[in-house]
Amino acid sequence: MGFAITNIIYIVASVLFILGLKGLAHPRTAVRGNLLASVGMLLAVVATLTDRGIVSWTVIIAGLVLGALIGTVLALKIQMTGIPELVAVFNGFGGASSVLVAGGALILAVADGTTDNTMLIATAATGLIGAVTFSGSLIAFGKLSGKLSGNPWLFPGQQVLNAIVGLGGVGLGVWLVMNPEATIFYWILVGVSFLFGILLVIPVGGADMPVVITLLNSYSGVAAAATGFVLSNNMLIIAGSLVGASGLILTQIMCKAMNRSLANVLFAGVGALVTDGPSADDVYAGKIKTTSADEVAMMLDGAQRVVFVPGYGMAVAQAQHAVHALANLLEQNGATVEYAVHPVAGRMPGHMNVLLAEANVDYDKLKDMDEINPSFDQTDVAIVIGANDVVNPVARTDPNSPIAGMPILDVDKARTVVMIKRSLSPGYAGIPNPLFSADNTLMFFADGKQAVQEIINAVKEAA
Repeated sequence: MGFAITNIIYIVASVLFILGLKGLAHPRTAVRGNLLASVGMLLAVVATLTDRGIVSWTVIIAGLVLGALIGTVLALKIQMTGIPELVAVFNGFGGASSVLVAGGALILAVADGTTDNTMLIATAATGLIGAVTFSGSLIAFGKLSGKLSGNPWLFPGQQVLNAIVGLGGVGLGVWLVMNPEATIFYWILVGVSFLFGILLVIPVGGADMPVVITLLNSYSGVAAAATGFVLSNNMLIIAGSLVGASGLILTQIMCKAMNRSLANVLFAGVGALVTDGPSADDVYAGKIKTTSADEVAMMLDGAQRVVFVPGYGMAVAQAQHAVHALANLLEQNGATVEYAVHPVAGRMPGHMNVLLAEANVDYDKLKDMDEINPSFDQTDVAIVIGANDVVNPVARTDPNSPIAGMPILDVDKARTVVMIKRSLSPGYAGIPNPLFSADNTLMFFADGKQAVQEIINAVKEAA
């Protein structure tokens, strides 16, 4: 394949990547956007392999078949509730791939005597960022999957150690650029950066993972772009830059949704320390009102407007299909049903949207925070399934709270609030939620899926 044809294919692939990203901006066009981006990546990979004469067409086709088979098995086997940790693993694999490719290119360039400063700087950057992405993603996977504790891991001198290890990685990168023939320093750099990635992610609580995942996604894109400079591959530079930029923008959006800085998310260890605010006993004692499926069904029987507020508890219980079934019943009885989705509900950006889409919930019924909040005071019943801090009114009332100023869903303004939770356990911020003991709140203590199914049965019996 000629150089000109290859670059034309790269341009086409780049356009498909951009159109894919645009499509991913809305649930209704997300599937098409994902397909366009996948086709673009297929074109780029095939063009690169054939242009460089790396492998034969037989190997390319065999690789496509094997990759499609693995992807199909993963798509069918992985539950939607496991998507956050799968995304974390994908980010990690992207970083690891960049590290290995850049390392191999460095060894070849040193042997051929073709190194230059641009290539060496890009190689050092790839080793640093790629290894941080890989190890950080492994820790994120462990926290999301429950194999590691989701609580922040803090210890004395942690910030000092992070600074020393980070500066050590940068220093090794500078040394590598000045002494490229000593390729062993590249792998030492990778090892130090691997440790740095672990140290960066362990202080982050499990509920802050939406931000960490988007940040690691951005890192994997930057590492890929740096690898493009190592290989002088324009397609890799473009694709990596798109991923890096989009991941960084999404990270900023997530931080804004929590009214917190990125540094606060990464280093504050929110939820690890006991706050000086009121205790759970002070907030809840003698004020909690429990309810049952039959009582909730009675309230829903006369409700004109019902809003479901999904949280991580819905994901853990895999209750999204039951929620949709209950919503269908209520709509058949004449009620208007909507879903209030907070930007950081769950464990990855768009987590609730993905789960509800899997249950075939109409996209138009998914309302973001700014759209749904003005109408909560006109809502007869708000049913909260496993959410906590994203509906905690303390964010509005207590300037000393860990979540002070965080935009929340104004669930407390609904006429009746039904909180479906296993217990009164706090959210990631580690503080009690006065919504649980509010005059208009009823607590339904149960697994999310079990509770919703019991409500469905009660509604059917009352019909």
